[in-house]
Amino acid sequence: MRVIAALLISLITGPALAAQATAVFAGGCFWCTESDFEKLDGVSEAISGYAGGDEANPTYEQVSSGATGHTESVQVIYDPDKISYAQLLDWFWRHMDPTDADGQFVDRGRQYRGAIFFETPEQEKQARASKAALEKSGRFEKPIVTEITPLKAFYPAEEYHQDYYKRNPLRYKFYRYNSGRDQFLEKHWDDPDHLPGGKKANAEAPMSWRGPEHFNKPDEATLRARLSPLSFQVTQEDDTEPAFKNTYWDNKQQGIYVDVVSGEPLFSSTDKYESGTGWPSFTKPISPDAVTTREDSTLWMVRTEVRSRYADSHLGHVFKDGPRPTGERWCMNSAAMRFIPKEDMAAAGYGQYLTLFE
Repeated sequence: MRVIAALLISLITGPALAAQATAVFAGGCFWCTESDFEKLDGVSEAISGYAGGDEANPTYEQVSSGATGHTESVQVIYDPDKISYAQLLDWFWRHMDPTDADGQFVDRGRQYRGAIFFETPEQEKQARASKAALEKSGRFEKPIVTEITPLKAFYPAEEYHQDYYKRNPLRYKFYRYNSGRDQFLEKHWDDPDHLPGGKKANAEAPMSWRGPEHFNKPDEATLRARLSPLSFQVTQEDDTEPAFKNTYWDNKQQGIYVDVVSGEPLFSSTDKYESGTGWPSFTKPISPDAVTTREDSTLWMVRTEVRSRYADSHLGHVFKDGPRPTGERWCMNSAAMRFIPKEDMAAAGYGQYLTLFE
């Protein structure tokens, strides 16, 4: 529909729209890549979609499974009289991790890989030159691994993915901040929103994470889009992950564990212990009101289920066979939680919990 609309507009407006050009980039989550490119003067629109695979007209479910070869991408529609392809390339490098071949930030898998899809020999030449310049700069210690490959086709994503950052600003800003993207950009670039020559994009800085007033549960479509299948099954369908084959069962780093859905604080490493069960276990929650409990009579037994207070995510169960001082074993699913290392807590908005480690 977008292509048809563009053709109709070109018939009406004539040469004005004919001056526009297109460029296709993949920088991980297309919500973020779209919002970054739409900050630029000279960019009329960035369309979220899929590129890089062989499946024609893929759906989000097909792409997110990793089976199509496609990666989340954006088609940038721009005026070359106002902004050059070289400037778009510079902007692209400043808003993704060019050293990661297996995803971007919190989104893992080849369906989130970074890539530049060139449409002409000139675009290929400029893309390779810009990559070589970035490698030569020594800005990153790791190799630059972003793919530069010819564009086979670009398929627009479903309508609910378009302009997601405008339609769902709080959910988008919550996701983006907790993805680690902006923290990475700030670490490697003095000012990611400056183009060569001192030109700055017209955009507000991302909203920082502001705390408990945003501890909420997104709608099902957002949850399915952003959670791994296992995290969705555990938090939304009360499932249990395998013992000893989960992310945090033997994690010994200092930090806190938050709800993977809402970000609300749940447990602290100061209360974590080795229970021998193969799941992350704690003697108590991070605070008395951090979670809720209720009777669970499934599996032909009566247990006490633990859920997060705001997002109502299924977390695990609590048992009366733990060590002192509480005698409790709060047995949680790694897939229901996200770990925030101590050194990142202040920047992520959890500075008040640093007193736990004094």
